[in-house]
Amino acid sequence: MNFDIAIRSTEILLALAFIQQSAEHLTGPRDEKIIFIQRLVLSVLLLFGIQTQWVCLALVILGLFILKRFQGPYNGGSDRMGLLILCCLSAVYFIPSFQWQEIVFAYLALQLVLSYFISGWVKIINPDWRSGRALQDVFQFSAYPVSENLRAFAKRPHLLWGMSWAVILFELLFPLSVLSKDTLICGLVIAALFHLANACLFGLNRFLWIWIAAFPSILWLQHRIFSLG
Repeated sequence: MNFDIAIRSTEILLALAFIQQSAEHLTGPRDEKIIFIQRLVLSVLLLFGIQTQWVCLALVILGLFILKRFQGPYNGGSDRMGLLILCCLSAVYFIPSFQWQEIVFAYLALQLVLSYFISGWVKIINPDWRSGRALQDVFQFSAYPVSENLRAFAKRPHLLWGMSWAVILFELLFPLSVLSKDTLICGLVIAALFHLANACLFGLNRFLWIWIAAFPSILWLQHRIFSLG
């Protein structure tokens, strides 16, 4: 994947993620609707590639207003990743040096890799994750919209132990996926399925679209690194 295609793919995927997020707020309070209607319009412009340089900058500024409105990233990691992608895209457009544009986009790819590895490291040093107890608590006590049928998983400790270690190993080993094109594609498919499962089980749909929006950066970086050899 070359640089231009990776940037445009990131724009499209991020725009779709923001459109979905913005639509969730159109029935909220008036001040909230005003902010997210603006974000929706800007996201549509980004989707169709209209004045992308200024649209990205406007979305960054609007993102700061959203942080102020909700007193921080109210959706946690997904909001932070969304703002990171926006800042990297804006920097790519406003930095005149192509070398530095590549460095900025490579930084986004590195952050994507670290997001999985650090998450896996935090889990593996946590005895509750190693034993499966953390997932058991999620299914049994969590405020996430888990159905009563899914809560029955809390009574299957061996299954949850296996699921816990599957997640831990995937996250810790994800950096190794960049060793070849095939392993990277496999790793990204597994990552997408992982986020899809979280969306279906716990309603964490924002993580699915935002993280996928960062996938072109790692596909480009892997291609860029191997093209040097």
